[in-house]
Amino acid sequence: MDATDTKILMLLQEDASISIAELAQRVNLSQTPCWKRIQRLETTGVIEKRVALVNPEKVGLGLTVFVSIEISDHSGQWLQRFAEFVSAMPEVMEFYRMAGDVDYMLRVAVPDMAAYDRFYQRLVEAVPLKNVTSRFAMQRVKSTTAYDLVANGER
Repeated sequence: MDATDTKILMLLQEDASISIAELAQRVNLSQTPCWKRIQRLETTGVIEKRVALVNPEKVGLGLTVFVSIEISDHSGQWLQRFAEFVSAMPEVMEFYRMAGDVDYMLRVAVPDMAAYDRFYQRLVEAVPLKNVTSRFAMQRVKSTTAYDLVANGER
């Protein structure tokens, strides 16, 4: 990846609906080389997919819950079963295996507390868990999907 690829990625992270013509102009390329670079970035997995970002409050999913999970059973079979179950839960927006005092962290989006309680009951009944801690977001202060691609942290 070179500086032009980085510029392309930064612009696409801001607005993936930008036309190839405008993108090419902004990175000082003609359209075909710009398009080929995007295709290469997609083929190599640098660009995973292009999506529309939806405002959760506007679609009735305004309660964000961060769920910390500690487990006792670290066997491969248990972990696979747990990962498959949690990954299939539509309320789970992000799912991470963690280092430190928590084994897993989830970001869950639900309409309200009653919906979260239903989610919680399904979660704790599905597989044995040592501890589940829920933290409720009161306000989204910053939310971004764009990675800082400035080389080596230089500003």
